Amino acid sequence: MAVVGAVALRRTSTEHAIAADAAGWRGARGVSQTFTTRPEIRGTFGAVSSTHWLGSTVGFGILERGGNAFDAAVATGFALQIVEPHLNGPGGEVPILFQSAGAARPRVLCGQGVAPRLATIERFAAEGLDRVPGTGLMPAVVPGAFDAWMMLLRDFGTLRLRDVLEPAIGYAQHGFPLAHRAAASIHAGAAFFSREWPTSAAVWTPGGAAPKPGARFASPAIAGTYRRILAEAEAASTAREPQIEAARDAFYRGFVAEAVDRFMRTEIADGLGERRAGLLRADDMARWRASYEDTVAVPFGDVAVHKAGPWCQGPMLLQCLRMLDGLELPDMAANGPDFVHRVVETMKLALADRDAFFGDPDHVEVPLDRLLSVEYAAERRASIGETADRSFRPGAATPCWAERRDRLLAQIGDPAPSAGIGLGEPTFADLPEVEGDTVHLDVVDRWGNLVSATPSGGWLQSSPAVGELGFSVTTRGQMFWLDATLPCALGPGRRPRTTLTPTLITRDGEPCLGIGTPGGDQQEQWTLSTFLRIFQQRLGLQAAIDAPQFHTAHYISSFFPRGFTPGVLHIEDRFPEATRRALAERGHLLAEQPGWSLGRVCAAGFSDGMVRAAATPRYMQAYAVGR
Repeated sequence: MAVVGAVALRRTSTEHAIAADAAGWRGARGVSQTFTTRPEIRGTFGAVSSTHWLGSTVGFGILERGGNAFDAAVATGFALQIVEPHLNGPGGEVPILFQSAGAARPRVLCGQGVAPRLATIERFAAEGLDRVPGTGLMPAVVPGAFDAWMMLLRDFGTLRLRDVLEPAIGYAQHGFPLAHRAAASIHAGAAFFSREWPTSAAVWTPGGAAPKPGARFASPAIAGTYRRILAEAEAASTAREPQIEAARDAFYRGFVAEAVDRFMRTEIADGLGERRAGLLRADDMARWRASYEDTVAVPFGDVAVHKAGPWCQGPMLLQCLRMLDGLELPDMAANGPDFVHRVVETMKLALADRDAFFGDPDHVEVPLDRLLSVEYAAERRASIGETADRSFRPGAATPCWAERRDRLLAQIGDPAPSAGIGLGEPTFADLPEVEGDTVHLDVVDRWGNLVSATPSGGWLQSSPAVGELGFSVTTRGQMFWLDATLPCALGPGRRPRTTLTPTLITRDGEPCLGIGTPGGDQQEQWTLSTFLRIFQQRLGLQAAIDAPQFHTAHYISSFFPRGFTPGVLHIEDRFPEATRRALAERGHLLAEQPGWSLGRVCAAGFSDGMVRAAATPRYMQAYAVGR
């Protein structure tokens, strides 16, 4: 594509000093082999990549048993709920992008639940709230993950419900090695659970003690919930699809919804120190269904990049690609300041547009055609300068853009850097040292199917466990604004503008790659830099994922308390010192992070007639499995 409105970036004297990466990492251009922390998985049978090795092995075991990528994705998703309970759970949500073999185009399966009927701006104002809390029962929305996984299994899978649920039930009943960060989340919350959330204490601190990292840990209450769903499903029918429908009924119109309803009517402490009841009811769950949608896509080079709609932050990555398309990124050092500066300044603009214009398109008008147009990209691209911008600058996508900007800036809360702003999803205001987050999975099979999903929500540290069920209900409602003029305003039946955003890439209409990462507002940022290293700088999957990472904190946080930290650039210290010095000279406020600490990218796809997969080494949990 032609370059429109490109900005020439002046090379500083410091940048001239940058050659090869002093830390030993180099781009693959002209290099015969690049060291990676682990091999990139290649084969012809299938592959699974996820944020926990047990999830990946469960999924691959399904492939080995004859299941397809959809069966494997469902089993992986349920397993991740158990082994990463601080990052997602049965009461969470999931967006899924997929393309079945031979299909003309990818599709979206929206597992993002909606705000309850009682959730109005007026109701929150009556509670003395000017923003939706991040914890407790008030921010609960309909948990959407279960229905989405059931629909994917019913419509595209081949195995029975028991086949995909049994691995998760087994880990929940008999235990699994508890990851360090999961143990840290429980340990940090143990005293609060004992004092305020006794149902959580019963689930996560059995016997009154927080589990140690690596210890064998079980979730028997969740196992009991899933066993009961399975028993009711199998009692309803011996046929596969009726069983799946019966399972959906048990969750959304049966005993699960009834237990959630009863629990939500109790007053329980939130992170603000107040005792409040929830607003979610059984009839909210009964009325809701997961849904299929078309993807939103833009071309980039010889591929097309597909995302879910503006009810998530996905289209902002497409905006970034529009602004970056045709620039000389392949010729910039992948570890140099030109590349980092260009990508960061582009992301700042797209993030501002996200905050000003994105919302549930079923309820508000989102100017997506304008935001993703070549002309708009040229306007935005032309505004990028040689130094770091510290202003909040949504573009003129609608006549009310300036009013939106001013209203958003007026509502920004204390950025509270100690609560993890810019570092993850801060979901527990009382426990600043612990962040919630998300999981991710990608699956490909020998038939050519591809699934990419980013499950999240129902974090153990963000909401008390429903005692009868053993799990927490999502607090995704914290992403709504309590200002009716904003596109992501709270309203009954509306989807919060979520940060969850898997990516699916096609080449010549065929699935090429599924990729994604946990990380809240950083998800698209880490995916974008990894994408560019793969498709422009021609690194392999594992090399691109292993490369030093960075992200801007220059956005209005999607999570309570909705802070804004202008100009801050988080960057791993594996970047050369000269690169970091050059970025500081350009006005970036560097927040240097330890190496191997930013991003949890996973990916799987097809190339050269083979399946490929890779997973981040960061936090020593993710793994890709394949053959």
